[in-house]
Amino acid sequence: MKIICIGRNYAAHVREHKNGKAIPVQFAADYYDEITVGIDFTARDLQSKLKEKGLPWEKAKGFDHSAVIGKFIPKNGMDMKNLDFHLTKNEQIVQQGNTGMMMHAVDAVIAHVSQYFMLKTGDLIFTGTPEGVGAVSAGDELKGYLGEQMLFRCKVC
Repeated sequence: MKIICIGRNYAAHVREHKNGKAIPVQFAADYYDEITVGIDFTARDLQSKLKEKGLPWEKAKGFDHSAVIGKFIPKNGMDMKNLDFHLTKNEQIVQQGNTGMMMHAVDAVIAHVSQYFMLKTGDLIFTGTPEGVGAVSAGDELKGYLGEQMLFRCKVC
């Protein structure tokens, strides 16, 4: 499985359920049937050091345990252009958004990405992030919600 990250941090995610390449936007919804929320963390200190040296900074995104992925739920009946989601840190909302706020709709993202990559069953597409990116510390508890349904809960070690 590969993880395709578009944007960063907390966002709604889709999981492909069939293979596809060069998917027309009008058929993109047929390529995923479940969604979730999750986080892809960035090691900002390492990112800054790598950037200063003019080096690629993929190591700041691709470290062990760098992503949290929530429980997937069926998208049946959901309006993918109007889904609320939010993240709490220690019971305080730190990020919230709606898929309608995205620069590109989920289906448009799938169509675009599939022009460059063969999407395979189980692939994940991280679709972006709302305002509120911030640091986490050991002991922080993070919870991710789609609407009012909690899809993940984790404690930072």
